[in-house]
Amino acid sequence: MRARKDSRQQVGRWGEEVALRTLEQKGLQLVGRNVRTPYGEIDLILQDVDEMVFVEVKARTTGSFGLPETAVDGRKQGRIVRSALYWLQNHPEWTGGWRVDVVAVCGRPELAAAAEVAWFPNAVQAGMDEDMG
Repeated sequence: MRARKDSRQQVGRWGEEVALRTLEQKGLQLVGRNVRTPYGEIDLILQDVDEMVFVEVKARTTGSFGLPETAVDGRKQGRIVRSALYWLQNHPEWTGGWRVDVVAVCGRPELAAAAEVAWFPNAVQAGMDEDMG
């Protein structure tokens, strides 16, 4: 059981690395990683010009459990929004806008070059309860 959890964590870390590289290539700048709040952890926080971007990363090694982005259900969306609002409250120096993006990564860590990445900007909006997809 421990090996399975370690494997999931490895895939998660790999997915975050792939997502970060993808977003940095698109001009976003890293502000924070794995930021803990009372409501949960924010995978990545990046700045996109005048918007703070809170990113939920979902990674899968196979499609047998469905597309990664479908794992961001209404409950998870609420947690992400509450975490983002908490971060914003604690960073009053930030006066720009904000959004929540989802990045889905499919592939295998040992075949990083073959990873498929789907970026969903503004995928989660405050007050939204319905599932993605």
